[in-house]
Amino acid sequence: MGALDDNIREYTFQLNKGIIQKAYKAIINFMSELKAYLESRHPDYNTSSIYFGYMDMTYFAFTPVNLKNNKLKIAIVFLHEECKFEVWLAGNNRKIQGEYIEMLRHKDIGRYTLSQVHPGVDSIIESSILEHPDFGDSFEMKKQIETKVIEFIEDISTIITNEKG
Repeated sequence: MGALDDNIREYTFQLNKGIIQKAYKAIINFMSELKAYLESRHPDYNTSSIYFGYMDMTYFAFTPVNLKNNKLKIAIVFLHEECKFEVWLAGNNRKIQGEYIEMLRHKDIGRYTLSQVHPGVDSIIESSILEHPDFGDSFEMKKQIETKVIEFIEDISTIITNEKG
């Protein structure tokens, strides 16, 4: 038996405890509630379906028209291993992503982190928005995430507008 078999046995062992399923379900339920909350409060934004991931990340797009018209999107991302939320500026595809990374490479993007073009990197700019989520107070978490996402969108819209002229 190899390492893969050992990993699957450990996975099965952990699943039999039942904790992973409860935690995963809580995360997915929260993301669904967050998506509905944001859609109700910002009906002019475009949202996508939730991407459930491979227990690495779960996200959905939440994009204003001005960024969508530039073939960009905003992703609200929960990173499972780090147990934190981030917001990402992403392109509609890898070509768009690369073009924006190159365009912004030598520009002042403030406190944000510009991504590098590498396989598996899906963002142009990333920002951590909630590093210690309290899933016991989901309403407060939704409000905090909304505030930070809207601030990020406003900042990114200004950066893109200034760059594109």
